[in-house]
Amino acid sequence: MTYADSINQTLHQILDTIPESVLIGQGVTSPWYVGSTTTGLIDTFGSDRVIDTPVSESAVTGSAAGMALAGMRPIVMHPRMDFMLLAMDPIVNQIANWREMFGGERGMPLVMWVIVNRGGEQGAQHSQALHAMLAHVPGLKVVAPSSPANMAGVLYSAVLDEDPVVIIDDRWLYSMVGDVDLNLFRWPIGQAEVLRRGVDVTIIASSWLTLMADHAIHKSGRVLELIDLVSLSPLDEKTILNSVARTRNALILDGGWRSCGFAAEVAAVIAESDYDVTVRRLTLPDLPAPAARSLEKKYYHSIDSILEAVTWFEV
Repeated sequence: MTYADSINQTLHQILDTIPESVLIGQGVTSPWYVGSTTTGLIDTFGSDRVIDTPVSESAVTGSAAGMALAGMRPIVMHPRMDFMLLAMDPIVNQIANWREMFGGERGMPLVMWVIVNRGGEQGAQHSQALHAMLAHVPGLKVVAPSSPANMAGVLYSAVLDEDPVVIIDDRWLYSMVGDVDLNLFRWPIGQAEVLRRGVDVTIIASSWLTLMADHAIHKSGRVLELIDLVSLSPLDEKTILNSVARTRNALILDGGWRSCGFAAEVAAVIAESDYDVTVRRLTLPDLPAPAARSLEKKYYHSIDSILEAVTWFEV
């Protein structure tokens, strides 16, 4: 099953088995916006459960917050992460703070499904991965799946969670194929996955970079360990530290910018431990994304750039 189909099948089952669930957002009935991920949903569940909205990120997100407080479990789809910035007031000032402001007695069971669209000569305003910004906000849970299986599991877990969950979804993963449990299994939010066991270097990645790292490991000739973070907040520090305690080398891959980025947070977690670990990070440069295809090839990570980063370590 493809990554995109895993989203579609999971959404079908969520809407079918959780009567409080609602899908709302721009283009939730449009293949141009979200590919095949929402195909057939409105035909099965109707426009009361699958709500295609006007272009107003703030209004849509604020409305979903009201739905959550009224007992529903909305999934808000933002087809471009860049434009979710227009909804930062309800997200940061209201949604993230609600449970704490009411002493933990009122939940905010709201999922924000946010799609990153990189490449394709889309330019700087349509290519930004802002996961570090969201993971910085207390009260938000932030996940970045990398496979059809953990996307399906995370989506189901997020809908049942009493706290707001942001799912960072990357369009570059949509054609990826993998096995998926269609029995609505739950992936624990806050739990990483060790995809490969190794002894030389621990590679720490999330989302599409996990897939790229896996391909790089096949070509590296070294015995490398690969951790798929899955969850960015809360971060599974235990799994990270258990791994680097053995390998003593950590390469952190991040699809965001370098300065104040998420890779720096993971590096700080390792640096503050009691282990003597060599830490390096591979991030995007502190530059807006280019539009020219020739420049995109230099700007974004590749299997070759990951292989080169592995050579930074003497093992």
